Amino acid sequence: MALTARVVVGPMRPEDVPAVHEIERLSFSTPWPAHAFEQELKGNRLAHYLVARAGERIAGFAGMWLMVDEAHITTFGVHPDWRRQRIGRQLLLNLVELAVTIGAARMTLEVRPSNEAAQALYRTFGFEVVGRRARYYTDDHEDALVMTTPALADPRMRELVDLERRRLSG
Repeated sequence: MALTARVVVGPMRPEDVPAVHEIERLSFSTPWPAHAFEQELKGNRLAHYLVARAGERIAGFAGMWLMVDEAHITTFGVHPDWRRQRIGRQLLLNLVELAVTIGAARMTLEVRPSNEAAQALYRTFGFEVVGRRARYYTDDHEDALVMTTPALADPRMRELVDLERRRLSG
């Protein structure tokens, strides 16, 4: 389905949680419950959550925690109707820029080895596989790949971010 509304990325608000939870439910075999997002927004000072708004709809969301100098991506999802329309790229670009703004030195995440599309997106932003967590996922005990960026201050990383910003704006 081709959807053409302009997408704007901004902070997640409590009233976004029902739509975010629906995307979570459609995207993951073991979704976070809605109250987990509510708790993250109001009670976790380490947490930073974004949504991609397409008009009145939430097209996607992403979240990370800043732990000392590491921005760890905790969740990331795009509504099935909006996939393959660069929403994930927009969200990840905004997460990387936010990580720089709040003082992160690098970013990390876990991803399923079977989720090749997500891995490809993360590689676009400089993430590389640096490890594996055995039997990480509780639903099927699939391992998780641990991915991390180079130092966010590294000129090559800044070039990647600038390139993606130009691609998305043009």
